[in-house]
Amino acid sequence: MTAPAAHADEPRPGAPTVLVSGSGVAGPALALRLARHGLRPTVVEIAPALRPGGQAVDFRGETQLRVLRRMGILDELHRVRTGGSPMTFVDADGRQLLHLPAEFAGGDIEVLRGDLSRVLHEASLAAGAEYAFGDSVTSLAETATGVDVTFRHAPPRSFDLVVGADGLHSNVRSLAFGPDADHVTHLGHYAATWSLSNHLDLDLRPGAGSLGHNTPGRLASVAADHTDPTRARAFMVFASPELAYDRHDPQAHKRLLRRAFAGMPWRVDRLLDSLDTADDLYFDSISRADAPAWSTGRIALLGDAACGATIGGMGTGTAILGAYVLAGELSRSPGDHRGAFRRYESLLRAYAQERQKGGDRTGRFLAPSSMLGLRLRNTALSRRRVLAWTLRTAKEGTTLTLPHYPDHPANSSEPAANHASGPVNSSSA
Repeated sequence: MTAPAAHADEPRPGAPTVLVSGSGVAGPALALRLARHGLRPTVVEIAPALRPGGQAVDFRGETQLRVLRRMGILDELHRVRTGGSPMTFVDADGRQLLHLPAEFAGGDIEVLRGDLSRVLHEASLAAGAEYAFGDSVTSLAETATGVDVTFRHAPPRSFDLVVGADGLHSNVRSLAFGPDADHVTHLGHYAATWSLSNHLDLDLRPGAGSLGHNTPGRLASVAADHTDPTRARAFMVFASPELAYDRHDPQAHKRLLRRAFAGMPWRVDRLLDSLDTADDLYFDSISRADAPAWSTGRIALLGDAACGATIGGMGTGTAILGAYVLAGELSRSPGDHRGAFRRYESLLRAYAQERQKGGDRTGRFLAPSSMLGLRLRNTALSRRRVLAWTLRTAKEGTTLTLPHYPDHPANSSEPAANHASGPVNSSSA
């Protein structure tokens, strides 16, 4: 395991140790809050380093923004925000069929997933978290006093608690709760994204949003990089029954994409050609994860591992709230992890499941299965009243009343006014 950064705060002697699997968003967010509460988090990540780039993710509603502020990262996220991502759908000749404004998908603040991960990683290191990249958990054995953990490369270690924050196909969930087949439901579509040179003669400009073309059951789109006008990012969605393939084999993913989009007009052939040099391809099913319980003994789940949806389920914002609550409840009762886990799930499960429903509709919205479905989507959302209603309802139900969990005094980064007790909601100070 790698040592904490030299500038990190020293954890409290004898404080509980927590192994967190996954360094995407939920893992570093939890590590940050645990360290701020004086616990000792270690994050293990199978990738050799943080994953850069990725699609834009957003935060919606005052509750999510307030928690980001209390975590001390909101100002930095404002500095790297994208400004939103408008979406324009065109026909095969490039004529506009539908334009959706930035706020349709961008929420109150939108950032690239890679930027969010980096900000959380740096803040958690500064707070005292430990990271181990290029490794993964191979077994978990709970004892009366902790969890004995073995790793693919590092020597075995024991931790007081373990948290799986490792996504929809969680390794920790498989080891402690059962296989993916017991928890993950395929929602009928697959999605992919990767970076490429901005050379498609489409006048793509940073901040102008994406251009996309549909045929029934397929969407191919591309947008300029938000910071580098010489680069662009492709995004594709296609309808399919569940496929059998190696989730860790990028070449297999590229073959599936070429097969699914063969013969599609517009600029699709040139997008597919760029796969030859793509080294950051993300490919996965659009699926939903449902864990009947978010904890067992000393092991808990967080973010998409507990209650996730690949796209459209507000999973990023929910993961941040989950990290805030889970760390806070553990800090309130360090000798009663079972009670802390129960309160964490009780506070968030209904909220997470309601947000998760959006993911059920994402594939059907982005890639309707028929020409009639495409025409209905484009016609309906071209009407101002329908679009305004859609934008308004997207924000409904995003407020959640949460306890306030003050940082441990030695690790506090909050403004003094924020140390007063009180709920986190749309009206709290």
